[in-house]
Amino acid sequence: MDNRMTCNFINDLQQEADLTLKIFSAVDETKKAIQFNDNTRSLERLAWHITQTFTEMPHRAGFIDSDALAQEPLPATFAEIIAAYKKYSGNLKTAIVQSLTDAALTDEVNMYGERWTKGKVINALIAHQTHHRGQMTMLMRVLDIKVPGIYGPSKEEWAVFNMQPME
Repeated sequence: MDNRMTCNFINDLQQEADLTLKIFSAVDETKKAIQFNDNTRSLERLAWHITQTFTEMPHRAGFIDSDALAQEPLPATFAEIIAAYKKYSGNLKTAIVQSLTDAALTDEVNMYGERWTKGKVINALIAHQTHHRGQMTMLMRVLDIKVPGIYGPSKEEWAVFNMQPME
């Protein structure tokens, strides 16, 4: 059976997980809880939300049996968030490899009152993570935390190329 699409999803999940870990690892523990107003989340809340989504969405879609992080409180340190993220993003990849075929990517599941294909669920999970990672990098800039490059060099990394950062 040809499972090229499923392999592509696994590769995308791994690449995006690695990028998310770059952001998580750059967060300053002393600034992680700063919340600018009631309409924003702190860096730790955003990171924990991303992490919890790796059990919530896959559980809703039937990729995994339970939402292990649903009732878990915010961990005390970023190291604990990173450990949980590594564990549950890894568990999702394993579950997809073991149970999902290309043909099953078009199977529909109930997601938030809508019918989504399993392929759309994986895409949404990746996009959701990317969206919140972007929010984190903006907060990191405002908090004067060095932002690592994700899809290219960050402002701070242009010097490595002996170039001025783009405006």
